[in-house]
Amino acid sequence: MRLPLVSGAGNLNPGGAVLLRAAELEAERIVALLRIAVSAGLLAALVLAVDAVQTVGQDYLWHQVGLAAATLLAYLTVGVLSFAAIRKGVFRHWMIWAAVTADGVFLFLNSWLSLVNSGLSGEVVFAMPSAWMAPLILAFGVLRFNPLLLGYQVLLVAAGLLWLVLWEPAIVSDAAMQRVHLAMATPPNLMRVLMVALAGLVLMVAALRMRGLLHRSIEETRQKANLTRYLPAQMAGRLAGGGLEALQEGRQQKMAILFIDIRGFTSWCEGREPQDVSRLITEFRSRVELVAGRTGGLIDKYIGDAAMILFEGERAAARALDCAEGLLVEMEAWRQEREATGETGLAAGIGVHWGEVFSGVTGTPARLEYSVFGDTVNTAARLEQLTKTNDTALIASATLLQEAGTEPARGGWTALPAEQLRGRRSGLALFAKAQA
Repeated sequence: MRLPLVSGAGNLNPGGAVLLRAAELEAERIVALLRIAVSAGLLAALVLAVDAVQTVGQDYLWHQVGLAAATLLAYLTVGVLSFAAIRKGVFRHWMIWAAVTADGVFLFLNSWLSLVNSGLSGEVVFAMPSAWMAPLILAFGVLRFNPLLLGYQVLLVAAGLLWLVLWEPAIVSDAAMQRVHLAMATPPNLMRVLMVALAGLVLMVAALRMRGLLHRSIEETRQKANLTRYLPAQMAGRLAGGGLEALQEGRQQKMAILFIDIRGFTSWCEGREPQDVSRLITEFRSRVELVAGRTGGLIDKYIGDAAMILFEGERAAARALDCAEGLLVEMEAWRQEREATGETGLAAGIGVHWGEVFSGVTGTPARLEYSVFGDTVNTAARLEQLTKTNDTALIASATLLQEAGTEPARGGWTALPAEQLRGRRSGLALFAKAQA
């Protein structure tokens, strides 16, 4: 089943697009069922009106009944074919427009044939029971949640009724005018009442659907808000359409990992008031978030005065390097601002590495956590720690620089001796950069 998105759906994410396609298909299925029910109900009412026609005994009334039965059967066929196409998965987007057009044509033909058979002018078109199908047909449009389709439907119905109002037969006899009284008799009025009731029923179905969708949207928003308490905001955006299960399964992928840690934080905290410590951590994190957001980094977690930032997708290594260099500038500006106000200037150490990791959501529903694991993560953390012993601000692996397409000699990088990191079997080529 290939059901394209309705107008305006291009702004939706893939999960939203899937939900919209499903909602549109379900709406058309309900409309098809209602079309069948309405046709069957009106045909039943038509059968009950046969006794009244026999009592009056006018031939034109029999013609009216025959025309109404034929058009209702045709309308019933449209509903059956639409429902069958949906059930078999062969429904196409253009069929919605065809069904909407069929609704308008049904209303127009039924009303016009009633006028022709009665020999009446369009001035009394609303005396014809068929004209009272208009509210019912428009109610179908409400179910579709598509303003463009509904606008087309309104235009079609209004244009058809306008044409009928202005329509004039060649001759309007006195006998024909007497038929207006018959059109306002009890059986036709009962048909009108039935059509108004059916229109109300369709609107009730539409209200129930809208209420259900609203409740679902509120519930999903609430769940998503709860998940953002445990997961990064970027991860919460992937949860639409069953994304949580996929995240819990996890996957192996290439990723850049960046660690940043405040230098001298422990000694600085000694004798400080809690609010001073809290204010400093808040300032640090706000600057980290600024640079990470600018470079598309995902802050996986804060660990006291340290942060772990992830980069995946297009140009992940290059963006991680941009983030690291941006953090150097930001941390130096922060140090200078603090010193200018008489505060202790604090530096930071940054380590960044590229490699394969396991990523996914772990934990129970009461406590979920998205994180990454593996040698790449451990290595990035140890590179950050090496900035202390090497008296430098930033250390990046040669692997990351190569993936980012950066020439160390041109970027102000200094080669460090190959380091045998704990847990690794081979040495790792490293490059350092001083404070900005």
